[in-house]
Amino acid sequence: MRILVTGGCGFIGSNFIRYILNKYSDYEITNLDALTYAGNIENLKDVEHLSRYRFVQGHIEDASAVRDAIRGCDAIVNFAAESHVDRSIENAQPFLMTNIIGLQILLDMSRTTKELRRFIHISTDEVYGSHETDEGSFNEESPLKPNSPYAASKAGGDLLVRAYMKTYNFDAIVVRPSNNYGPFQFPEKLIPLMITNLMDDKKVPVYGKGLNIRDWLYVEDTCRAIDCILHKGNPGEIYNVGAGNERRNIEVVKKVIALMGLNEEYIEFVPDRPGHDYRYSIDSEKIKKQLGWAPEVDFEEGIRRTVKWYKENEWWWRPLKERLSQESRGFWTEKR
Repeated sequence: MRILVTGGCGFIGSNFIRYILNKYSDYEITNLDALTYAGNIENLKDVEHLSRYRFVQGHIEDASAVRDAIRGCDAIVNFAAESHVDRSIENAQPFLMTNIIGLQILLDMSRTTKELRRFIHISTDEVYGSHETDEGSFNEESPLKPNSPYAASKAGGDLLVRAYMKTYNFDAIVVRPSNNYGPFQFPEKLIPLMITNLMDDKKVPVYGKGLNIRDWLYVEDTCRAIDCILHKGNPGEIYNVGAGNERRNIEVVKKVIALMGLNEEYIEFVPDRPGHDYRYSIDSEKIKKQLGWAPEVDFEEGIRRTVKWYKENEWWWRPLKERLSQESRGFWTEKR
């Protein structure tokens, strides 16, 4: 199989490419990535020498770049997205350009490509909005109620995919994962920010009182789910992919601090961000029952692996952290 992966130099995309190349010895992957601030060519340094892997720099908003990259591919897995909530609050336009306009161009190029058999669009659990209590979970039939410009742009993209499926009989599937964490996650995100700050003997910022709840999904489990959907998913379906590892942000912070042998004096509570969703929780029974997927890495094991990876790979995150410092960006988020 030949797969076009868009946004493959990002966090989940690069993990997915590595996973597929390691699992299937006869699969070929073209990686189309614009290399924006969150895209890092170093994420795939260990596979760049493979003849089965090809990197193409380009935006999904560029029809000619997409047309060239898609040639000869059997499937597309679209990770390309602007995904930082805090950045979307400052400036929503880049999110609309990539997550809606770019997606529209990608869909148009895909539906006119005869060889293409499957289109997998990676969305987010944030499109459902927030649970304001500690009970209940969203399923695939729940209404979309996004609460940030980022989430709204992803919800718009999901609806656009639905429209193409209905209008053009286009074979597409939407995947909505919960909060991912693991190796190669950009260091302005909550978990890598904590680990790298603590390695530099700096405090860890926590929004509000840290009571917001997220479901933490180890990135390898996400890759397994997308692989399963790519090969066995039903056309036109939406699949929630959650881990059932709901934790308050403050619990996650304290766990990382403990794993690093430090004390809670490193916690620094900061003013909450506008419209901060209280709780994300999704029901993943559909993918479990229909496709037989289930998460394999529990939170305790996943967070240990993640801390260990960042400790052993300072070469990777140090330049990114220095760049963020030079940009004087105050952004850090919990999402991908």
